[in-house]
Amino acid sequence: MALIDKINELLNNVDNLKASNAEKLEELRIKYLSKKGEINELMNEFRNVPNEQKREIGVLINELKTKAQDRINALRASFEEQKGTDLHYDLTRTSYPVNLGTRHPLSIVKNEIVDIFSRLGFNIAEGPEIEDDWHLFSSLNFPPDHPARDMQDTFFVESHPDILLRTHTSSVQTRVMENTQPPIRIICPGRVYRNEAISARAHCFFHQVEALYVDKNVSFTDLKQVLLLFAKEMFGSDTKIRLRPSYFPFTEPSAEMDISCNICGGKGCSFCKGTGWVEILGCGMVDPNVLEANGIDSKEYSGYALGMGIERITNLKYQVKDLRMFSENDTRFLKEFEAAN
Repeated sequence: MALIDKINELLNNVDNLKASNAEKLEELRIKYLSKKGEINELMNEFRNVPNEQKREIGVLINELKTKAQDRINALRASFEEQKGTDLHYDLTRTSYPVNLGTRHPLSIVKNEIVDIFSRLGFNIAEGPEIEDDWHLFSSLNFPPDHPARDMQDTFFVESHPDILLRTHTSSVQTRVMENTQPPIRIICPGRVYRNEAISARAHCFFHQVEALYVDKNVSFTDLKQVLLLFAKEMFGSDTKIRLRPSYFPFTEPSAEMDISCNICGGKGCSFCKGTGWVEILGCGMVDPNVLEANGIDSKEYSGYALGMGIERITNLKYQVKDLRMFSENDTRFLKEFEAAN
């Protein structure tokens, strides 16, 4: 019978199905098993088979369909296995184990600073690096003609003159003050940006940690005690501090803090330029205008603020002479800090 001959021929073809890739295999599946495939075409002819032969031919068609499905599944499985073992080896890779990385020196120092202030009751606060003029300058008592607003010092967004990259993390302090009533005790670590020429002593981005404490009856004595404790914890118990009068728009009175040089012990060396002292941070009592601008009653509350550059502290601890090394990701440089992790 012609139909039986077709079935036997297809059975033979199915037993010998081969495909070189997944695309060829899909073509075979469509050819034999799709709705318009050859096996379904047999069903159209099956309708015309005499009743006494339907059972015999039906069994053959089912056998053909099962064999075709099994053969295609087997070919698909072989492709999957081949994909899993088709590995590519990098013959240039060293045979030695891959070295583990280390924490960045700036991260090491930042974590140490945060840990010291956390033990004093300060909580970490964070804010956006893209800021507006109010939070970065106006709320911090910067006058309209202050040099920090100039394009030479600040990165402004060209299409929005009131939007800029933050030049200090003091903007985080103002965001906390305007949304929180005292007592406030926060530390604000983060990256800041200034429009400066990149050199061994300066960079267009660097990292700061600032602290703020606002409550009733906060005095300069409280600030001095915190500064002394921080210096001893960070640089050693023999470290001494001194405060020199200075000026910042957001603090009054303001001061710069020096520590006794941790390299020469205060005797004088090239690092401290023979003075025995090294400047590390700025500080002062929060100006009443700043408190009022951020919704805090300056007659009832007072506070202090301080800020330092993480790169500066890292230089003092590890004597890194070129700031550019912090951002070049040279693994030879980073490897030197394995012991500090």
